[in-house]
Amino acid sequence: MEELELRYTRGEIDEAVGRIAAEISADYGELHPLLVGILKGSFVFLADLVRALSIRVEVDFVRARSYGKGTVSSGAVEITKDLETDLRGRHVIVVEDIEDTGLTMEVVVQRILAGRPGSVRRCALLVREGSEPPDYFGMWVGRGFVVGYGIDYAERYRELPDIYAIKGT
Repeated sequence: MEELELRYTRGEIDEAVGRIAAEISADYGELHPLLVGILKGSFVFLADLVRALSIRVEVDFVRARSYGKGTVSSGAVEITKDLETDLRGRHVIVVEDIEDTGLTMEVVVQRILAGRPGSVRRCALLVREGSEPPDYFGMWVGRGFVVGYGIDYAERYRELPDIYAIKGT
């Protein structure tokens, strides 16, 4: 079993989610954006974000993976579940757990752009220090593979309410 080091408490996460929700609500008002969650890691964040918004939204999901069971990106993104919503003219916000290399987000955004949306913005709870931040983000995260709050390592640790780094990664 890996040793874990606390990075963000549930209270800190809730504060970041609330701030992101307030920004999105202010920016979109009556536009009713489509939130596209990148599975699997974003599902907890997206659920909390939707509940924190003060505007009406729709939700869809895309399943993309680049990590498999390791702690380093494979460098290739595989789409295993595509969107079901017609994107033409829609205002889309792509939501992911962590903006790390940016590769997964870029692949998903390019796929969405092919559907001719009205606009596309990016949102991530965590952004790796040194990475380009998306339009909406919660917190910077330093080195180390993080888990908890829906984020996994080999399908483990998603159930943790806080966010931890796996020591030694």
